[in-house]
Amino acid sequence: MPTGPRYTRQVIDLLQKLADSQNEALDRAATACADSLRTGNLIHLFGSGHSVIPTLDAFPRYGSFVGLHPLTDPRLMWHNVLGPGGVRELLWLERVEDYIDKFLDHEPLSAGDTLVCYSHGGTNSAAIEAAMYAGKRGITTVAVTSGDSAKRPAKHSSGNLLGDVCDVVIDTGVPVQDALIDIPGWDRPTGGSSTVLATVVSHELITRTAEICAGRGTVLPTFVSPTVPGASLASNDEVFAAHAKYLHAARGRALDADTSG
Repeated sequence: MPTGPRYTRQVIDLLQKLADSQNEALDRAATACADSLRTGNLIHLFGSGHSVIPTLDAFPRYGSFVGLHPLTDPRLMWHNVLGPGGVRELLWLERVEDYIDKFLDHEPLSAGDTLVCYSHGGTNSAAIEAAMYAGKRGITTVAVTSGDSAKRPAKHSSGNLLGDVCDVVIDTGVPVQDALIDIPGWDRPTGGSSTVLATVVSHELITRTAEICAGRGTVLPTFVSPTVPGASLASNDEVFAAHAKYLHAARGRALDADTSG
């Protein structure tokens, strides 16, 4: 018989460790995000494979706001298990060097932005090179990764892990193997946890950034559930409209930088 909520308890322990040990790093990252929003810049979020999930859950999402911009490359996400759009292909591509700039060259990244990169292991080329690409362009970079995984050798030709090339590092505290629960008679651990912790980090950054912005007198259009008093299904139309205007301005800045450079 099952021995109770072992997985849930271990996730709670990891969350408590995150809250106790990463407060300063979270504050630094949130301040960078708020600084970007104050100047009309974007907060980009990037991940590949399962690390796409915390970027998708960041925006659009009830409680998130204009200025957040997930960088979603469909080639680094799966919509199939096997075959085209499957996991094997993206696992290969996220490890290939000199690919991610081909995707990012068409995205509105500009000096003054912030980029949050998610990678449990911190070894994949996609996240490392996304952070390097951003850093060269005057963008503040934040790594959301496992400090335990950072003890392993680097695989990238630069000799770097994701945390080595970012301005701020948030350690999720998730163990290298990711899965938490060993079961007698079952030969491999079960219950992956890195996505849960990374998604919590997303919303921790969102709420802290909003708190800093509010303290500065800035409030951005925010996705809201129609269950909130005074809101309706139409309430988010203004959010979509503001998002479109925000991205239009960001693309203009990026194009101006490209043509002047």
